Amino acid sequence: MTDFPYESALIVGAGSGISASLAQQLSAQGVKVGLAARNIEKLQGLIEETGASAFTTDVSQPESVAALFEEAAGAIGGPDVVIFNASARLRGPLAELDPAEVEKAIATTAFGGFLVVQQAARRMIPRGRGAILITGASASVKGFAQSAPFAMGKFALRGLAQSAARELGPMGIHVAHFVIDGAVRSQIRPDRADSPDGTLLPEAIAQTYIDVLRQHRSAWSLEVEVRPWTESF
Repeated sequence: MTDFPYESALIVGAGSGISASLAQQLSAQGVKVGLAARNIEKLQGLIEETGASAFTTDVSQPESVAALFEEAAGAIGGPDVVIFNASARLRGPLAELDPAEVEKAIATTAFGGFLVVQQAARRMIPRGRGAILITGASASVKGFAQSAPFAMGKFALRGLAQSAARELGPMGIHVAHFVIDGAVRSQIRPDRADSPDGTLLPEAIAQTYIDVLRQHRSAWSLEVEVRPWTESF
């Protein structure tokens, strides 16, 4: 048995890295996990490891997101926890960016976040409990050159989180935004030999999410920043 306060969790925008570590740690707590992505074939190993349910979705489409939540409710219940981890990166000189591609990127990161939070809220409000966690980035608080669309989407997500937290918190729903300020470690992005722990370990990020989910409602966090000890502010 576990004292973890939630029974089901839906991770939207699932993949390797943070999402995989979250699925592993949540399932270890006895939580029923759902993984949603455009391409669920890449998740087969994680599904087998965690016993998670998998769902195909396009977060930029209202009908697809609504169908996702209906399907997830039938498979895992709730969900009690919803984690939005989807985003789209588009880089290039501002004057040369394709407006249609910018629109698609913002539709995934920002509008997709709204659609997922809205569906989560519709299910959590009647129950008077739940948690919505939103994954941000360095770009949530500072825009970088040749990365305007990513910053636009992540800034919007941060605003969504702040607004949702103030609206839904008094209804018993914990909303928190996570600024992942640094590079996340992976097989293709390992630590440099001269900078140990200079990247963020996905398992450590996931543990921070778990810690926030355990918070007592008298001291909920709205925003948490995580960065490697070597990362400059």
